[in-house]
Amino acid sequence: MEQYFVLENGVKLPKIGYGTYKSTDGSGGRIIHMALEAGYRLLDTAAVYENETEVGTAIRESGVPREEIFLTSKVWKDRLGYEATKKSFEESLERLQTDYLDLFLIHWPKPDPDSKDWKELDRGSWAAMEEFYHQGKVKAIGLSNFLPHHIEALLETAKVRPMVNQLELHVGYMQELAVQYCKSQHIQVQAWSPLGRRRVLEEPLVAKMAEKYGLTPAQFLLTFLLEQGIGVIPKASSMERLKQNLELPDVQIAEEDLYLLRCLPQIGWGGEHPDLPRVQEQKGLGV
Repeated sequence: MEQYFVLENGVKLPKIGYGTYKSTDGSGGRIIHMALEAGYRLLDTAAVYENETEVGTAIRESGVPREEIFLTSKVWKDRLGYEATKKSFEESLERLQTDYLDLFLIHWPKPDPDSKDWKELDRGSWAAMEEFYHQGKVKAIGLSNFLPHHIEALLETAKVRPMVNQLELHVGYMQELAVQYCKSQHIQVQAWSPLGRRRVLEEPLVAKMAEKYGLTPAQFLLTFLLEQGIGVIPKASSMERLKQNLELPDVQIAEEDLYLLRCLPQIGWGGEHPDLPRVQEQKGLGV
């Protein structure tokens, strides 16, 4: 399997990365060290994760040359707008102890679901990101959790088109309309939470399919997304799981099995939507 997607501007994006969300308080540094040792070369962080310093330190101490690592960070939704995004970006560089990023994203399209000025805020953030892109401080710029109408609003004024959109994607929550829209716009889709939650990993159909193809349930869920041209940034906390998620056997899932998986009802959704208040997990709803 080819190890990279090629973005619209020619930048190579590793298909599999390591998501550092909740890797904080010292232990995160250890796990990030393990991920680099296991062979991961894409690290995904964000200002709101409060672990950029740990990520930067782990990279520096790993001995892996910075140019061999694809480093992603994001501006949080309370820092949208031109000036706030410029400041947030520079703060991220300082915490990560680097002079450039490989990918920088707007984390959410709105400060809150009821925001009235989100379009102008997004456009201001994007203008700042375009400047960083032209200055060579970031190799690619993109979005996270943007749905088609959010992207359309941004494209009205954007001079540089978004290259990536991160979405919550997994069996049971595929956001097919958003994925197809991104593909039509040549925007590479990356899946955060690609394993869903325990409800997805324990889904009987997933277990049955994983056994059929000789994979662990996690390996099967990642393969399912990769076969559809979607990048993945899973989390793991042991060297065994880190390696299993990265070193996927070369298998091809049959079209009829892909269809069955796409037909599953909604399961494992995290409850977050850019246009709606957060849905709290409730028994029986499968979120």
